Amino acid sequence: MNGMAAPQAGMRTLGGAWPRSLALLGLVIVWVGIFYRDTAAAMFTIWMRSETFQHCFLIVPISGWLIWRKRAHLARIAPAPTFLPLLLSLFVGVGWLLGELTAVNALTQFALVGILVLAVPALLGWHLARAIAFPLGFLFLAVPFGEFIMPTMMERTADFTVLALRASGVVVYREGLHFNIPSGSWSVVEACSGVRYLIASVTVGLLFAYLNYRSLKRRVTFVLVSIAVPVVANWLRAYIIVMLGHLSGNTIATGVDHLIYGWVFFGVVIMIMFAIGARWSEDTGLGLEPAAAGPADVLTGGDSRSGIQAIITALFMGTIALPVLANHLLLRSESAAAVTLTLPADAGGWKKQSGPAAGWQPAFENPSAEAATGYARGDAEVGVYVAYYRNQNYGRKLVSSTNVLVSSEDKSWAQVRAGTARVEVAGRAVLIRDAELRSLPGPTASVEERLVVWRWYWIGGRLTSSDREAKLMTAWSRLTGGGDDSALVVLYALKDGSDKAERGLAAFAAQAGGAIESALRQAREAR
Repeated sequence: MNGMAAPQAGMRTLGGAWPRSLALLGLVIVWVGIFYRDTAAAMFTIWMRSETFQHCFLIVPISGWLIWRKRAHLARIAPAPTFLPLLLSLFVGVGWLLGELTAVNALTQFALVGILVLAVPALLGWHLARAIAFPLGFLFLAVPFGEFIMPTMMERTADFTVLALRASGVVVYREGLHFNIPSGSWSVVEACSGVRYLIASVTVGLLFAYLNYRSLKRRVTFVLVSIAVPVVANWLRAYIIVMLGHLSGNTIATGVDHLIYGWVFFGVVIMIMFAIGARWSEDTGLGLEPAAAGPADVLTGGDSRSGIQAIITALFMGTIALPVLANHLLLRSESAAAVTLTLPADAGGWKKQSGPAAGWQPAFENPSAEAATGYARGDAEVGVYVAYYRNQNYGRKLVSSTNVLVSSEDKSWAQVRAGTARVEVAGRAVLIRDAELRSLPGPTASVEERLVVWRWYWIGGRLTSSDREAKLMTAWSRLTGGGDDSALVVLYALKDGSDKAERGLAAFAAQAGGAIESALRQAREAR
């Protein structure tokens, strides 16, 4: 009789701890939802509008289901609140603040999920958090993340397609992501990158590996396979589609049907991958039938921690509120004045004129102000475009994946080369981005034109061509009270087959770069 008394008491203690703990966890989740509602709404908006991330609607239900499957085991673990997650949540909150200051969706959204995940060990303890580590980690897949690799995947897809076509005896002429074969012209666009296939495969692959394997080696191996297979499958898909169009005289696989063929091909490949992976399945102990709880497994001491749990809950709620309040104060301190941007009539001896007759402008969205003109000196002509940004947010920001020289929907221009070059700008050696554009044939373009384009960022007086550096510079400027005034500077010149365009751009950057910077400083000082 005495031997049974302790476990029964422990069960009563644990029975009272769980309702209280779950109530406090629910309170924290609601608190996070209130303070970080804009971040959560941004995630939901991306899920709604992007086909790439519509699977994210399933992530939270799947994670909840995975936790529910282990409910019998979890019920035998007493909540054991701990203080360390409070410190970790502070670091995550700083990450959210940096993401908010630089309008980086992925950073703020990862931070939001991180805060919610840290609430579990903070209020319920590390032992319980370890028991549901995978379901908690799976929540991070709800963040719409991964499109940053799209340019690289498009480039690799084009590389493989061209190589495979040539190996098949097809003559190919390639420029950038565009290539011509005897039967027509093709381009690798965003839908051909394979990012959607990769993200979907990795998501399902992680879940499959968790449910079907016990050993870490098998799980890691299958996840690596789920990364490699969609990439290679997408390369083969692109090659097959081009060959189908080529061999059929462009009667099939040249319109919407080539996307359908692509998804069918991808689906077949993934089914084969899972069928093979299932042959090595292991008993993971995650059956649908929960094991009965035994009294000897019950951990005691839940009620004795109720006071600590309440303190940790209050401290956690206060800690995660700090970054939001700090961001609010920084926003209130920034200028709301409209931007006045005027490029000089004389820039280092270069006289303002109409500029190269190119009919092109960078596809940068929602600048606070922009200016475009041309300058000439002798027989050299240079076009200048400046996009100025102030009070940046998710709808108006300088550095964005959607801000490009030429969008994929542009029917007039295509980018055929990209690189970097080190040039002198107003007495400073600056690493700039160098690109070449080609006009596309159309009813208004009878003669092909090519542009050499140089560009860099101006961040509060400092120059860089790196997106990452630009984001960090902007965050530091805002944190130190300097505001977020930034600009894109683009120089371009018509290419004539010689190096005249490059020489003209280099001379303008060295001689007139200071005048352009002076105009940007004047716009900033007029805040």
